[in-house]
This record gives sequence, structure tokens and C-alpha cells, in this order.
Amino acid sequence: MIDLRSDTVTQPSQPMLSAMMTAETGDDVYGDDPTMKALEAKGAAISGKEAAIFLPSGTQANLVALLCHCQRGEEYIVGQLAHNYKYEAGGAAVLGSIQPQPVLAAADGTLPLDVVEQFIKPDDFHFAITRLLSLENTHNGKVLPLSYLAQAYDFTRSHRLALHIDGARIFNASVSLNVPLTDITRYCDTLTICLSKGLGTPVGSLLCGSADYIQRARRWRKMTGGAMRQVGILAAAGLYALEHNVTRLREDHDNAAWLAEQLRGIGVNVMRQDTNMVFVRLPQAQVAPLKSWMREHDIVLSTGPVTRLVTHLNIDRPALEKLVRHWQTFLAQQQG
Repeated sequence: MIDLRSDTVTQPSQPMLSAMMTAETGDDVYGDDPTMKALEAKGAAISGKEAAIFLPSGTQANLVALLCHCQRGEEYIVGQLAHNYKYEAGGAAVLGSIQPQPVLAAADGTLPLDVVEQFIKPDDFHFAITRLLSLENTHNGKVLPLSYLAQAYDFTRSHRLALHIDGARIFNASVSLNVPLTDITRYCDTLTICLSKGLGTPVGSLLCGSADYIQRARRWRKMTGGAMRQVGILAAAGLYALEHNVTRLREDHDNAAWLAEQLRGIGVNVMRQDTNMVFVRLPQAQVAPLKSWMREHDIVLSTGPVTRLVTHLNIDRPALEKLVRHWQTFLAQQQG
């Protein structure tokens, strides 16, 4: 099955599974899991932060991040289409009584700082207290420029805000910019790193920040149900991913660029391609038939008027060639 719905569908490789099956484990709630300790130390080092903590999901990692930054009745400024505003079930508001203040992102995925400034609340008891600016990198595949991150970091210092990056695909940004991760993370206080998307692990995210911040995060992780026991089997997957699956993300970017070019060549309306994502616009009459046609040929797409195709480690060039062939045949039948 060729599945281009998301890079969340990746399967662990045999070497990763072998690392998981031979992992040394202990009770992580007691702080006794050596493999988890190694993963969290690796996450801290690679992100340039003092400490890191493993959480079962990116959604929980973002939730715990917000709970550590904001108290009840405080707010974070965030993109209108950001994952930790739109796609995480309102957890910060429901579970933390934290108010989101969404703003529209610019075309390049950045949040315009002059707009952000307009939404920072004055010190007045009528308003929620603004505590945090939350960015997303990458944002729908778009890499935030380093120059913007530097400006945003200085902006938050001058306005006494913290800066968090939802870095679910932050290694895609690092690889795209051809810089070490620390060149990005120097411009934030905290960040999340998803291990189960392009890095290919079955589960898990890291939250990175200062030692004091991560100590608070451990309490919130426990409270929200994310503390686990012999979790070294998952930590081993994360270690393998960080050691073997980061630089290969460039293959996904190259495959996405190739796919965009090929689809344009057969008449598909390709809107854009950024990192490992290709966005195409479909006529409404093609949305359902294309999904069914591809499914009949063992290709899984999430089709809509705007359809996202995501390349990942389980999608090679021959798989994309098959996709293009079947898409071309589909278009020919539609025209016939």
C-alpha cells in the first residue's frame, strides 16, 4: 500500500524494531529507564537545551508545553491554522483554562510581528495576561526563515513573552535550511520534536527547554496521564531515529519536488511544494472518484478540493512513479 496521507503513517524499519526489542528498560516513573534517559539527554543535546522529556504524542507535548508556560486565565498568541490551536481539540482551553489568541499567518507561514503586537493585552484586569508566542516550524511544509526567528525571539524578549515552537517537523526545516538544529532552536525557549512523523518511530515526541521548565513538565505529564513504565522500548526507537533518520529527510524533500514536477507535467494543478509536502487543487468532480480510483490501485490519498500529498521514508521513487501513472490514466478516463 502506497500511503501519501501523512508522514504519520510511517512504519518502523527492521533495524529500528531490532533496537526496540533489545532495549534495556526500567521503570521510567521512578527515573530508572536507562534508554529513556539516553533519549532525553540526546534530545536536549541535539536541540541545544538543558533538558528534554518524552511524551506519548505531539498533542500531549504541546499541551504540557502550554500548561508550563501559562496559568489559568492567561493566553498564548498562535496561528489561526496552527496545530496546537486548530487540531488539538481545544485542550489548552478545556484542560488548562488557557485562552488562545489566534492570528492569521502570512503566506510564508510566519506570524507578522506587527500583527502579533496588536494582540498583546495591556496590563489591565479586564484582559487575559499574554504570556507566550507559539510558532510552528514547519507550517504546512513551509520553513520559517532564520531571520524571522531571530526577529521573533528579540520581539518576545522586548515584550516579556516566552517563545515556543511546535517543531513536529522541525528536522525537515533543519535539513531544508542545511543548518544544525541549534541554529533554529537558539531562537526559542521551548520546542517540541515529533519522533513519529518523518523520523519514523511508532510513537512519541520530545519537549525541550530549561531544566526548571522540564521539571515542571514532568509534573504536568504525570497529571495528564503521560508518565509510563518500561518505556525504553519506545526510547530505543527514538534514539535510532535521531541517529539514522534525520539526514535522509532530504530524500523526502527531493521526492516531493520530483512529484510536483511530474504532476504538473500531466496537467494536475499543483499549488505548491514545500519540504515533504505537495498541495494540489482538484475540481470538485474529481475529489471522490480520484480517491476511489487510487484505492483500487493500492494508493491511499486524503482527497479534497485542496489535496495534500506527503512523502516519507516508506515512499520511494518507484512508488511515486506508480502514483503518477495511475493519475495520468485517471485523467485520461475523465477526459474521455
